[in-house]
Amino acid sequence: MSDFDTVVERYLAAWNETEPAVRRATIADVFAEDVRYVDPVAAVQGREELHALIGAAQQQFPGLVFTPGGPADAHHDQGRFTWHLGPAGEEPVVIGFDVVERDADGRIRTVLGFIDRAPA
Repeated sequence: MSDFDTVVERYLAAWNETEPAVRRATIADVFAEDVRYVDPVAAVQGREELHALIGAAQQQFPGLVFTPGGPADAHHDQGRFTWHLGPAGEEPVVIGFDVVERDADGRIRTVLGFIDRAPA
């Protein structure tokens, strides 16, 4: 497992954490304070806005979980990875990929998200 595969595991753990206090602590551990997150449906800045976005996504997709879609591809402090969103152990409903960049402390400072497959 590469260092970035560990980053991806921690990243997805933040998106899957349903307990707000634990999610907030996970976000503080994984993401830079001024993290910038952009995907086709959202653009947020900072840990609190990311926390709110994750909570909203969990309300929109109750019971679904994020899982890695394969190993991360990374160099220097940037990486890309595919993720799946769906019922645990079943076919994903949504598939996407994210490009992330880490800061000097190893926290994610930028996330650029893309959707490859989503329901109509």
